[in-house]
Amino acid sequence: MSRRSLTLIIASVGAAAAIAVSVLVPVPYVILGPGPTLNTLGKDSSGQPLITISGHASYPTSGHLNMVTVSYEGGPGVRLNIFAALAAWLNPHEAVVPESEIFAPGQSQQESQTQDTQEMTGSQQTATAAALTELHIAYSTQVVVIQAEPGYPAHGVLKAGAVITAVDGQTVTGQPSLTKLITAHPAGTKLALTIQRSGATQQVQVGTKQAGGHPVIGVEIQEQYKFPFDVKFSVGDIGGPSAGMMFALGIIDKLTTLDLTEGKFIAGTGEITASGQVEAIGGIQQKMVGARDAGATVFLTPASNCADTKGAVPAGLRLVKVSTLTQAVDYLQDIKAGKSVPGC
Repeated sequence: MSRRSLTLIIASVGAAAAIAVSVLVPVPYVILGPGPTLNTLGKDSSGQPLITISGHASYPTSGHLNMVTVSYEGGPGVRLNIFAALAAWLNPHEAVVPESEIFAPGQSQQESQTQDTQEMTGSQQTATAAALTELHIAYSTQVVVIQAEPGYPAHGVLKAGAVITAVDGQTVTGQPSLTKLITAHPAGTKLALTIQRSGATQQVQVGTKQAGGHPVIGVEIQEQYKFPFDVKFSVGDIGGPSAGMMFALGIIDKLTTLDLTEGKFIAGTGEITASGQVEAIGGIQQKMVGARDAGATVFLTPASNCADTKGAVPAGLRLVKVSTLTQAVDYLQDIKAGKSVPGC
């Protein structure tokens, strides 16, 4: 065999091996693309309203207030090869990001889906709280124990599901007030906590310990809300927290005669706090594309995401920059009136 033939054979085998490796060996990246978009004022595929309010007067709505999502390909248990990643990288409507940005180390696909579902449920509750706060409708906040951390004073004293209602006789109205009441005393202080569990009220003694530069009792908590009427959501298997602002706007539109859209197709995104702060989200570029493809002409954008939209705004989509739920409501009213509103 000639040297040239041998060289060609070796090169061919090497190329074939490289191609095989490229196809068969997964790369630690995830492809993000535009996901489904749903009208919070409309119905799901089964005809069920996305937002149902019972126990309080509600009013007809028009137009769209669409929540938007991001789809992803890859992640734990999914084989994504270099060719798929390169193709997505060349697609202006997709993004390729490290798997570690989407999934925690060692997290499975199922664990991620469970987390997304929990975040969606929390987002819906927080959105309801934000909407009622905006409309000055009273509700109560409970501080519920998720777990007590081993090695800290609360361990063995506070059980999951307990509701902390007071510290030394002072009412707990939420996580900030609990933290304030605990840190008002030096580490090592014994605190009298009033708790509710299984319908019974009792008082327990819990010490504090220095951690992170301030006194703690060592407990993981979650705020839960008690509303004066029912607000239910139907979004299928969509997860994550980023639809909060749009849920809140949908609730406000249904509870009032404001008619926030005046028939327009408006979409948007942003996490929401109970006080109405709009926070940054991921995948803003893919969400804008999904919104425009669905027909949106106005897109409500968290102010802290504006830098991420540069050079990626689809033609025909107007961005409106918002930092709070109050701003979102006011700017939608201004748009109806033909007034100028801040953009990114």
